[in-house]
Amino acid sequence: MRRRAFLHSGLTAGAGLSVALSASSVSATDEHAPSHATVATGSRSQSNITTTNPDSFSDGPVESTPQDAFPESYEPVGRTSVGGAAEAVVGDDGQTAYLATATGFATVDISDPTDPEVLAREDSISVDGAPLTEILDVKVSGDRLVVPGPANLANDSVFHGFICYDVSDPAEPVAVTEPYGTDYHIHNCFLEDNLLYVVANSEEPAENPLVIFDISDDTVEAVGRWSLLEFESGWEEVHWLLRYLHDVYVHDEIAYLAYWNAGTYLIDVSDPAEPAYISHVAETDLEEQQDIPFAGVTDAQQGLPGNDHYSAVDDTGTLLGVGREAWATGGDDPDGPGGIDLFDVSDPSEPTYQATIEAPPAENEGYNDGMWTTAHNFELRNDRLYSSWYRGGVMVHDVSDPASPTELAGWRDAEDLGFWTARVLEPGETFVASSTEAIPSADTEGALLVFPAQADDAGSGGGDGSGDDDGDGGGESDTADSIPGFTAAGVAGAAGVAGGALGLEMLRQRSNDAAESSRE
Repeated sequence: MRRRAFLHSGLTAGAGLSVALSASSVSATDEHAPSHATVATGSRSQSNITTTNPDSFSDGPVESTPQDAFPESYEPVGRTSVGGAAEAVVGDDGQTAYLATATGFATVDISDPTDPEVLAREDSISVDGAPLTEILDVKVSGDRLVVPGPANLANDSVFHGFICYDVSDPAEPVAVTEPYGTDYHIHNCFLEDNLLYVVANSEEPAENPLVIFDISDDTVEAVGRWSLLEFESGWEEVHWLLRYLHDVYVHDEIAYLAYWNAGTYLIDVSDPAEPAYISHVAETDLEEQQDIPFAGVTDAQQGLPGNDHYSAVDDTGTLLGVGREAWATGGDDPDGPGGIDLFDVSDPSEPTYQATIEAPPAENEGYNDGMWTTAHNFELRNDRLYSSWYRGGVMVHDVSDPASPTELAGWRDAEDLGFWTARVLEPGETFVASSTEAIPSADTEGALLVFPAQADDAGSGGGDGSGDDDGDGGGESDTADSIPGFTAAGVAGAAGVAGGALGLEMLRQRSNDAAESSRE
């Protein structure tokens, strides 16, 4: 298998620190770049573009340097344990972080970045005796927090839907709406003012639409929807997991839908009742996906190309990042952990590819027993990209020239931490990152860390600035029916499903233990 080109940093691992990264740029003219990516515009025509790779990422794979930093002095400024942690978002006031914790959620005071403190935990949430569990995502806007679940396929004994909380006092969250039940699981969502955007995936019917709710006045009303199958009916012939709507991000009345192998779709939601297609970007095409046999679905789901896991724009709405969560499957190149593609979307109808930030390499890049260094959630703000890479750590890139991103800083502790997300706290100053315990092959810790937004010798990114917070399996089916993008159902096959279920049970137990400890 051809190893993709990575930049040689020549850095020495810092004791107790993390990610041996290099202050290098990504070139849009890398001679080693694969040419598999395509862009579809509003007219739905396609043209070939070129993906690019950094010249390098580190001197050796993550296993060789499990604890590193770039520069060597770069390190977190604050940390607190949060059992079961998954997605984290920052409140509008910049004083509180909200974390999904598998069995519930937690609020964390981050007003002092050097001393984050858990304010409250809500665990063992139930509706009429049915537990709300597998909570891997939360979203906040103003004083409203939305807690959805389950993140993946589950039986009818589990409550499916979401609950809205008043978090005007983050230390005392209060449910303010009747729990809203759905007939689908909710892997992720996005909240902007009074509009809630939900990814509505299910095996039957396997339409996987975006559903839009109005949650104003402490009531919940479905007001709109958009479906890939209604836009292009041929996708109905593709396995539902390969066109899974994994996440949604909304900015300036455009929704960015990460539809796994189908690509990332830009949808006009200026009228929530009538969402309309604008354009999309994709690494694969419909015909290729239609030709994948059932026996090949697992590899196509886990491995590149495709795997649009999380897509979001910067605060100006002109730069789009598409994160590809992927693992090595032993197939043809590209075969390995997914990176983050950058697109110029100053004209949303014609996205233009700029560059790709590659994932840290690892000796074992598979799902079941691999290191897990693939891209996960991130935030673009003020010409900076703050990104998480599970055990590959966190990174900060200067993307003021998106065709040539420059790595500014990074940190990892692959032995103890696996980062789920990176979210801006104080623009140009600090960001938070959550670490999850739910990596099948690792004994990582649940925690929330605060990092400097730049190394001591790096330039500041932007000044004031605002951006939208966002954000990520218990399947019951056979081999191909593990949910894309993580995890509780594990990967295909009996061993994968069993391993994933075990990982989720460990996560739940740790979350319960943390809750008991906090009550004591």
